[in-house]
Amino acid sequence: MSRVYTFGPVKSRRLGLSLGVDILPKEKYCTFNCVYCEIGCTDPNQLVSPEYKIHAPPSTAFRKELKDILKYSPNLNSITFGYNGEPTLNENILDFLKIVYQIRDELKWNIKPKISILTNSSTLYLKEIRDKVSQFEYIIAKLDAAAEKDFKITNRPHKNVPKINEIINSIMKLKDEMPNQNKLSIQILLYQSYIKDRNSNINNENLYQLGCAIKKIRPDFVQLYSIARIPAEPTIYSIDNKKLENISKKLKKIINDNLISINHY
Repeated sequence: MSRVYTFGPVKSRRLGLSLGVDILPKEKYCTFNCVYCEIGCTDPNQLVSPEYKIHAPPSTAFRKELKDILKYSPNLNSITFGYNGEPTLNENILDFLKIVYQIRDELKWNIKPKISILTNSSTLYLKEIRDKVSQFEYIIAKLDAAAEKDFKITNRPHKNVPKINEIINSIMKLKDEMPNQNKLSIQILLYQSYIKDRNSNINNENLYQLGCAIKKIRPDFVQLYSIARIPAEPTIYSIDNKKLENISKKLKKIINDNLISINHY
């Protein structure tokens, strides 16, 4: 079967068995040009403002495609919006979400997959976007840096993207506004660089600021992970599990909140 919207299911380090749902055009559109992106650098013409809107409603094929895939995926843990850029740029995202909820709720499975979204958090300062995102059961919001310098170096945002402090405040607002039964996870990708005069995002200042931001946001979960596939920029590389574990301990000390679960992958 030729697929237009879905891919996988794939085994995700953080989501278990996940079926991806891509609601963007086949070209990557994003507000970031992250140095580590596994689908490559963002084309300058497709590096867009957070207020850029893509009109791409689901075609009649979407419902059938999703139903057909789920017939053969009884152990699915998550149906996950994201991957090919920033999904909140699609102004029709709730049309897709409504269909996914309808089909998921029709399943006769004992344990049904949660409906998740991966967002880079850059659009969350817009109330209309927070209202949409809050309808997902599991929200995974990116926050690789909490110091402005590291944010610019790591995520290389479009010029209209807010400063990192405003993004942090936006995630905090989302946490306050979303239904209690839905969950928020902060996702932090950590990396190193071969270029000595270019800091990676594991410097002490950025880690301290990340700890302070997490303490302020109070998410349900924090996911620490590193590069697992070929990154956009060849000058960066992954950190090992021992370093991830040490950084996890460092963040726990700063946060000092046992209700926030921090895991490394």
